[in-house]
Amino acid sequence: MLRTCVGYSGGTRDQPTYHSLGDHSEAIRIEYDPSRMTYEKLLEVFWSSHNPCWGGGSRQYRSAIFYHSEEQKKLALAAKKREESKRERTVHTEIAAAGPFYPAEDYHQKYLLQQNDSLMGVFREFCPRTGEFVASTAAARVNGFLGGHVQAEALEKEIEGWGLTMAQARVLLDALHRVK
Repeated sequence: MLRTCVGYSGGTRDQPTYHSLGDHSEAIRIEYDPSRMTYEKLLEVFWSSHNPCWGGGSRQYRSAIFYHSEEQKKLALAAKKREESKRERTVHTEIAAAGPFYPAEDYHQKYLLQQNDSLMGVFREFCPRTGEFVASTAAARVNGFLGGHVQAEALEKEIEGWGLTMAQARVLLDALHRVK
């Protein structure tokens, strides 16, 4: 996972916001390196992270996969079919072409990370502007760790490639070990 950004997609309103969503859904844009993680693996994480059989609720919280290519569409449809077979229930996840994506407000970005003051101290220094924070691979990976999707050992191995100073890396690693 290189970068993540939460936002709004799948609707017709121009420039939706949390309080003026229109017909959009809350979504996450994921940038990844296909040589390190496959689209199929992303789909596995998607299916295991929520209940796709729940069909109630609003359009804001619907289950959806927005594909960017015919290959992604084919893989998503096949994965949905496997999920229905495995769960022996109807999967209500919509598979739709990706349209415009609108980033959510700053306070929604890397939400779990923003709740951790010691870790955010490092990121406020390393990524002083919100755009840098949202685009940061380090922030995406640490937020994933806090959500239980990334192992601390993996972060320790890749931290040197994030562009942190040695002091920032040490503070970050110390804070991560306290979270464990």
